[in-house]
Amino acid sequence: METFVIKGGKKLKGTISVSGSKNVALKALVAACLTDEEVIIENIPLISDFMVMVEIIRELGGRVRIKDHTAVIRIKKIKKTKISLEKAASIRTSLMFMAPLLARCGRAVIPNPGGCRIGARPMDRIIAGIKKMGVKAFYNSKDGYFYLSLKNKMKPMIYRFKKNTHTGTETLILSSVLAKGKTILENAAEEPEVSELINLLNLMGADVKRIERRKIVINGVEKLHGTKFRISPDRNEVVTFAIAAIITKGDVFIKDVNTKGLEEFLDTLKKAGGGFEKRKNGIRFYYDNGINSTKVTTSFYPGFMTDWQGPWLILMTQGKGASVIHETVYENRFGYVEELLKMGARIKLYNPKVKRAEKFYNFNLEDNKPWYKHAVKIYGPSNLHNAAINISDLRAGATLVLAALAAEGENIIFGVEHLDRGYENFDKRLETLGGNVKRIKE
Repeated sequence: METFVIKGGKKLKGTISVSGSKNVALKALVAACLTDEEVIIENIPLISDFMVMVEIIRELGGRVRIKDHTAVIRIKKIKKTKISLEKAASIRTSLMFMAPLLARCGRAVIPNPGGCRIGARPMDRIIAGIKKMGVKAFYNSKDGYFYLSLKNKMKPMIYRFKKNTHTGTETLILSSVLAKGKTILENAAEEPEVSELINLLNLMGADVKRIERRKIVINGVEKLHGTKFRISPDRNEVVTFAIAAIITKGDVFIKDVNTKGLEEFLDTLKKAGGGFEKRKNGIRFYYDNGINSTKVTTSFYPGFMTDWQGPWLILMTQGKGASVIHETVYENRFGYVEELLKMGARIKLYNPKVKRAEKFYNFNLEDNKPWYKHAVKIYGPSNLHNAAINISDLRAGATLVLAALAAEGENIIFGVEHLDRGYENFDKRLETLGGNVKRIKE
């Protein structure tokens, strides 16, 4: 077990880089398994989730070499079509290996995936699409595995997602690139990370085009080849360090990033009175004479990202008056609020009245529970203080670290392994900016 001990009240100042996008890096590893040639991925984040995906590829018979922040992947022949339960239990992206396994072997045995406990995150939208491509799918509730098989090659299809699904869109793209004929995905996710995956696949010889904002056409090709690809900066990290600067009344320059994919965050930050300055080689974030209260509703791209709601909540604890955050992507993503109450935050969980909830919420209503709350009201400014707190998932971890940086006194944070899933050397990078963060191994 590892813990963070954070002494708050230090202004963060200086220049920092962010890692390559976690949400691109993991999918790039899956894409690399669609060919028997070598794929080189640059600017990878050295995080535990990436290493788990690497271990899965090695179990399937592939070779992965990692040097600095570059990974070289080659899987000449897939020797195993079953993903181990142990590996899949820790990472949801493991389910996406169904695409190369089915394309190259005609079968896949995939455990019901794990990852952060932030809602049901159902596989129904993916399985429905896979079945339409000619795959037989059976879920065995006794062992927790999906058994997938294919008689011939994947069939092309026209498929419309009922609700936005980032992972579902990417999984069906990966499954379609080697299917003979034209596949059309409607109501497809339009996150920048999806577009990056499309760019990688096209560099490998695929024919994938986004012909409308939410419509993607895939013309199947006979074979994919190796390539070299560089991952863009992680926009979730940009937001985390931006809020870290402002919440500590500091001044941080994030180099080698631009505003792509951050437009909604920056627009909302402007309303909140947070300081930022766009430059040619990065973005500067700084405290600027107080924080205003805001009302935010999370949504899929180009809306306010669900992964930003926790850090934003911390910013709003210092806002003047009452702020509201309404979560619409996941049915249960405010588990960390209990920990913030220990630190003196004034937060009320509640369920707003919503018309046509089925259309308003992106999660499946059948996964909702009467005790789940979908919104919070934050009363600020609050004087956050020291406490012993627990991390329950990756983004909650970043949220609690931000709260500790802004709080008075010494905070002890348990469950750092969740944070390590998505942030490389988070403690050391905060220290370079002047934060007092110590990692203790027990």
